[in-house]
Amino acid sequence: MELRQLEYFVAVADELSFSRGARRSHTVQSAVSAAIARLERELRVELFDRSKRQIALTPAGAALLPEARATLEAGRRARDSVATGRGYLHGAVTLGILMSTGPLDVPAMLGRFHRAHPRVTVQLRQAAAGSVGHIRAVADSELDLALVSHTGPATSSVGLQRLAEEPMCMVCRPDHRLARRRRLGVAELSDETFIDFAPGWGSRAATDTAFQAAGLPRSVPFEVADYATATGLIRHGLGIALMPATAAARQTGLSAVPVTEPALTWTLSVATRVGHTSPAAMALAEEIRLAANAPAVRSN
Repeated sequence: MELRQLEYFVAVADELSFSRGARRSHTVQSAVSAAIARLERELRVELFDRSKRQIALTPAGAALLPEARATLEAGRRARDSVATGRGYLHGAVTLGILMSTGPLDVPAMLGRFHRAHPRVTVQLRQAAAGSVGHIRAVADSELDLALVSHTGPATSSVGLQRLAEEPMCMVCRPDHRLARRRRLGVAELSDETFIDFAPGWGSRAATDTAFQAAGLPRSVPFEVADYATATGLIRHGLGIALMPATAAARQTGLSAVPVTEPALTWTLSVATRVGHTSPAAMALAEEIRLAANAPAVRSN
């Protein structure tokens, strides 16, 4: 069994496609198919059910997947530790990012990190499931770090360090009945039509929690995955949205009013895998902390 075989297996398992797995692995499909076939012969099991249009993991494949991830992670940590012993950081770090990062300028931060550690490759990933998807991916070793908006507690496998927080604002057309208000209460928005993001996104969770706590209903007929679509719907008079203050201020031609009764707060944290963070990932986490002006983590 070779690490390359496991790498191809994980890529195909994640994508549920040999062609997409090959693209993700930057190789040709025939090489991926041949490597996985050899792996199946060595293990004397079928890892994928190929009988339908879309492949699926067999029970044996599902059992192998977490072990394969752990083996690949151990191999990467071994390579990174050797490079660190030579006096420089080396390796790859996969970072989950969000549409909103508050005061954190991600491109500028990554530029500084690259200049300081040119041998480290940073790969960026977004998740349709938002912060919840990122936290799950960190726990499953699919991401090394992730920027998340999550107000719940950390888990035994994923640690959270809060970087920043900011108020949330109601974003609407300038001719909306509430556009000229200086601040708003949640109760004043209960009759509005909402444009919101999918469950799992931090801003959605904060909004849902506030309305549930107040015992108020909320109509969310429009679920979107980006600010451009959200603001387009707002501009056409189809509803309002709640956004972090920094993001709300960037939506030109629209009005933004803080929601303060009760205060709606959006938080930004960095999620790391407990006990399995490579030196390169630790360095990037520190760069993120410094860029966000967050306090240093205290050692126990």
